[in-house]
Formats: sequence, C-alpha cells, structure tokens
Amino acid sequence: MVIKMIATAAFYLFSIILLLSALRVITASNAVHSVLFLILAFFNAAGLFVLLGAEFVAMILVIVYVGAVAVLFLFVVMMLDVDFQSLRQNAKSYIGGGLVFGGVMLLELITLYFAWADVQPTLVAEAAVVSDITNTEQIGQVLYTDYVYAFQLAGLILLVAMIGAIVLTHRRRADVRRQKVADQVYVKREDVLEIKEVKTGQGIS
Repeated sequence: MVIKMIATAAFYLFSIILLLSALRVITASNAVHSVLFLILAFFNAAGLFVLLGAEFVAMILVIVYVGAVAVLFLFVVMMLDVDFQSLRQNAKSYIGGGLVFGGVMLLELITLYFAWADVQPTLVAEAAVVSDITNTEQIGQVLYTDYVYAFQLAGLILLVAMIGAIVLTHRRRADVRRQKVADQVYVKREDVLEIKEVKTGQGIS
C-alpha cells in the first residue's frame, strides 16, 4: 500500500512538472530558457516511463534527447544571432492552423486511450507469462537477432554521416583563418617579443 502511494505521488509530481515545463517551452520569451525547460520536460517524461516499467525508453530519452538533441539546440540558439522578435510578428497568422493541428492530436490521443483501455487486460495477461525477462533484455534479443542487419546498417549510415560532417567542417577555405598548432608550439621568443631600451625622461617615438 505504501509503495503504491509513493508511486502515485511520484506520478503526479512528474506529470505536473512535465506539463508546466512544456507550457513554459512555448511561452518563454527567451529561446535559451525554452530549451532549458525542454530539457526539464524530457527528464520528467523519462521519470514517467520508469514508473511504467519502460526503463529502456527512459534511458534512451535521457541519453539521446537530453544528452544530444536538447544540448545541440541550446548551443545553436546561443551561438546564432537569431532575431526572435521578427519571427513572432507573423505568428498570429498560424494560430488557426495550430489549433486545428492540436485538436487532431488531442483526438488521436483520446482514441488511443480508449483503445489501450480495451487491449490492456490482454497485454497484461500475456506479459505475465514472460515476466522473468525485463524490457531491456527483450528489446536486445529482438534487436540483435531479427533486426541485427538493419541495426548495423543504421550504425554504418550514421558513421558515414559523421565522417562527412567532419570533412565538410575541416575543409580548407581561403576566407577562413585556421589555427596552426605546430606554429604555436614551436614559436620563439624573438618572434613575438621585442625589447627596447628607453632612456630616462624619453618616450618611444
């Protein structure tokens, strides 16, 4: 009974913080603050997944979205000089489309909820048979047996994309000044320092 009360309290805590942080993502005037609230929303969503027993999804949410995507958004927003005031000038023209889009998503979520309520007893009964295996082990067994070639192909594609991004970033261009580490390491004192004798009462012309 106590464990159930703790789980219920944690669910409401994560849910409330998630909803508030998601609201601040779209209402914050500062883009950096919006990204920080987005990271907070991801963390609380991961907590809800842990309460549901989907620890693998929670781990992926923290590692991929918080550790990579959200941090990337944060650095891009901080490094780029984006005029957000000009972007908000025509924002009112998209309110109608946004409401329609949000209504469609809400309808889909309601439909999904009632469908899940009908299917849940059957899924719980089936899951009870294989309760000795955790979610992470089940995903690993399926991923590295039935879909091992697709998994390796996805990793190869990501590797090629990473190499291509590095090559494009480090290509030689005449209009870009590059750091020469060897020249900085082997620099001599006489190359950067000049000592002049100044007599008393006289300045340097």
